[in-house]
This record gives sequence, C-alpha cells and structure tokens, in this order.
Amino acid sequence: MAITAAQVKELREATGAGMMDAKKALTETDGDMDAAVDWLRTKGLAKAAKKSGRVAAEGLVAVAVNNGKGVAIEMNSETDFVAKNADFQKLVSDIAEVALETGEDVEVVKAAHLNGKKVEDVITDAIARIGENMNLRRMHILEGDTLVHYVHNAAADGMGKIGVLVALNGADNGIGKQIAMHIAATNPAALSEADLDPAVLEKEKQVQIDIARESGKPEQVIEKMIEGRMKKFTAEVTLLNQQFVVNPDLTVGQAAKEAGVEITGFVRMEVGEGIEKKEEDFAAEVAKTAAGN
Repeated sequence: MAITAAQVKELREATGAGMMDAKKALTETDGDMDAAVDWLRTKGLAKAAKKSGRVAAEGLVAVAVNNGKGVAIEMNSETDFVAKNADFQKLVSDIAEVALETGEDVEVVKAAHLNGKKVEDVITDAIARIGENMNLRRMHILEGDTLVHYVHNAAADGMGKIGVLVALNGADNGIGKQIAMHIAATNPAALSEADLDPAVLEKEKQVQIDIARESGKPEQVIEKMIEGRMKKFTAEVTLLNQQFVVNPDLTVGQAAKEAGVEITGFVRMEVGEGIEKKEEDFAAEVAKTAAGN
C-alpha cells in the first residue's frame, strides 16, 4: 500500500525516528502504525521515543568563528554527565560548524546535512545511542569586522556552560576577551539603552513609579526620583554603560574607546536559560531509578 507523508510524520513524532526509518517501518508493516512502532523498537530506532518527554535542561553551549561570522548554539541533554561525554561533545562541535556554514535558524540547521544525514536525524541517532533526550534548542549568528569568542567553564575546546561572542570595529589588542569575560560575568540585557526592549523599560519605570509614590513625596519630586533611578537602571543593564569588571573606574564603552575599538554587538548564551527544571528530592530520585523510570 502507498505510505502517505502524514503517516510518516505521525510515526516520527511518536517515536523520534528518522524520516527514512519511519517510512521503511510503515512499508514493512503495510501502514499499521502500532506494528511500525514495534518494528522500530526491535531495530533500536525508537529508543528516542521513550526519552523525548524528559526535560533536557543540561548540555553545552558551543561557539565557532570564521571570516567575520560567529555562531553560538545550545545543545541540551538531560544530565551534566552526558555533557561530559566525548561523543556528545563531538556532536555539538560538528553541529556548531554546520550552523556557522548554513545557519539562519535552528530549523534550517536541523534540515542541513552532517556526514550524509540530516542534522535532526543525526541527533535522533545520538539519542538512541547515548540514551538521553537531546535537543538543538537555539542558535544566534553575529557578524562584525573582528569577532572574539569566550567560553566559561569550558568542557572542551569552544564549548561550555556559557558562551560569548563579541563583535568589534577595529583591531583587537586583547580588550575583546576582557569584554567577553565581562559579559559572561554580568549578563547585560542589551548593548545600549537604544537596544533595550521597550517593554523592559516600561515595566521597570512602572515599578519605580509605584515605589516613589509610596514615599508620599510631591509629584515633582517623584518625577526627579524616577528619572534618576531609570538612569541608574539602564547603566546597570546595558553593556556600554556598565562598570568594567577589569577596571571599575571606567565603563565598558570607555574602556573600548581607550583601546581603539567600538563594540557593535554581542551574544551571551547560557545552558538551560528559561527551561523549567523539575526538581526532585534525593529519595524520590533513588526510588524513580530503582523503579526503572
């Protein structure tokens, strides 16, 4: 019987198997979905399905730079133990190189080829082989005259828990790495006030208005208070206006200017940002392991 694309898609979503494997399973079982799932399981190709519901909040961030273009990717795993696995690290490094060459967004990278197979299928194979859920979660491209990268808590070359890219105009004389380390430490929200999300500014302003009005001071005094507090807020969260950790007497912008460079952009990516992790106490974890889950 003819196998439809919709059937292949349904089986892939149910098992995590690659497209060709899903199609073959349906062909071998005359389109019987349950039998196709069992066929994949017997071939060891549906092992990913059992893992796919688990939270993958550990993993690695990898950075790669070439010819004025840089990329940062986050590849997640369930445990930090797997993040230390050489096989997983090689996978992350390879995908970062693919992203640097072909990357526009995560979906484009997943559809790109690595060693003759689609990246998403390579990931599925790794899930089955290593035994943990994995996910290429996000990526960011940065371009500039000079690109500097830094990895904090490096697990291997070019990858770790925090990855930073900095784009500069002008020749880097060492200031680039210092700025990248500063970004890793302080996690600025934006390059400058002009780059801040208006919603973030408005939310902070409303908070400051509410705090100021609690003081009971006259409205004209409140306006001055809010103005001063918002100026302090933007200085604390924008890279160019932050006190430079290497020399707190200067802002980052001033330090860059003295070094003869201009910062035009940056990326900071940290493993697990924004992922809700399920917390379990130790006794519950042991019981779960003993039960074979």
